[in-house]
Amino acid sequence: MPHIKTLIRASFIAAIAAGSLAAHAVDPRDRAFISRGTPEGEVMYKIGKPDHEAFVNNIKGQPEVKTWTYFPHPRDPQTMTIITLRAGVVESIERKIAR
Repeated sequence: MPHIKTLIRASFIAAIAAGSLAAHAVDPRDRAFISRGTPEGEVMYKIGKPDHEAFVNNIKGQPEVKTWTYFPHPRDPQTMTIITLRAGVVESIERKIAR
């Protein structure tokens, strides 16, 4: 009955893969825990890629300034978060109630 062993092994691997994806899932409510001084990479790791990115200042020889916008999400349906990054570090966080 090698067929049954193959099915069990495949099911086990699928269960492990699903569990690891759930462990890395981003909870949009974690946006509230980002603070000034947080590095850009840590923001991306904790709350994921922004829904919108805009450059405020991108002039050679000056620190890059950009905003990352996170739109409301079903798990945090009323809050839009706008993070301003200067030279790769969080400079400000604005949270707006969106209705």
